[in-house]
Amino acid sequence: MRLLLVEDDDHVAAALSAVLSRHGFDVTHARSGEEALHALLPGDQEPFGVVLLDLGLPDQDGFEVCGRIRKISSSPVIMVTARADVRSRIHGLNLGADDYVVKPYDTGELLARIHAVSRRRTSAPAAAGEPPAEEGGPREGLRLGAVTVDLSTRQVCVDGAAVPLTRKEFDLLALLAQRPGVVFRREQIISEVWRTSWEGTGRTLEVHIASLRAKLGMPALIETVRGVGYRLVAPPAAVTPAGPAS
Repeated sequence: MRLLLVEDDDHVAAALSAVLSRHGFDVTHARSGEEALHALLPGDQEPFGVVLLDLGLPDQDGFEVCGRIRKISSSPVIMVTARADVRSRIHGLNLGADDYVVKPYDTGELLARIHAVSRRRTSAPAAAGEPPAEEGGPREGLRLGAVTVDLSTRQVCVDGAAVPLTRKEFDLLALLAQRPGVVFRREQIISEVWRTSWEGTGRTLEVHIASLRAKLGMPALIETVRGVGYRLVAPPAAVTPAGPAS
């Protein structure tokens, strides 16, 4: 995945670029807002999968840069800054940022947030300007054996019967269902579903997992990987796109 790192401190950028490269990212470094905007202009290469945007840039405020990015690119933007106040976070998200990470941060959490925003964009509805799906066409969903997860209507059915889930229960199931067999770390799930850090939230995750197993009536569907996290267990043949709406 191509990643644009907007950071004016060369030492910070070099250290972070090395970590990101080891995790498979193709990193482009921009030292100013104008460099970042120029790099994001349409070209021959594939679009950036994620933009890591520092707010303390030498030529213009990072908030202004984010607003300008949103006019020319749909790449996910993660603001990375020492500004920890709630007002700054709200302002950044209102400008179109997909996430907001406060320095100093844990590298593992940053990587989890990068993967989270890229997955959300990949599975998001069509962007502005793209033709909408035809009415009665395929719905955005997955069928996992007896379980159907419709991402567009946020409805879950078991053997055709609707199962009422809370918002977080659905988000948790949808996350696991989109990559069956893949182990999600507890920290990664908390970051993506609850948009917070792991500390103090572990018990909440366990409660939601137990509730999902009970409501679906399929305790073995979500497997606990001891010391790591959880994964959805479904034979590959059982994972198919949901059929058209009836």
